[in-house]
Amino acid sequence: MGIQVSKSEDSNLVTISVNGRFDFSLHKAFREAYKNEPATTPFVVNMSGADYMDSSALGMLLMLREHLDSNVASVRIEGCQPAIRQILEISKFEKLFEIA
Repeated sequence: MGIQVSKSEDSNLVTISVNGRFDFSLHKAFREAYKNEPATTPFVVNMSGADYMDSSALGMLLMLREHLDSNVASVRIEGCQPAIRQILEISKFEKLFEIA
């Protein structure tokens, strides 16, 4: 459970995989996953292992987005379970993130 981070071979893409509950208990691990990456690094947040998401998780996604240079890098959220996708849609996150 928790957060797993992987980088593409060329280190141009970082994937943060969320497993289990995406809530405040993952705040530190989620921040550690991106804080030392350049602002030009694109990210994928893989939610296929997440079964719960609360408002603090929405805040963590926004903090990741703020870390990046939006002119160069982006965040794609993928693999969402229907309930999590609904939370993202209600929150209008499709306007801020690519949701696949």
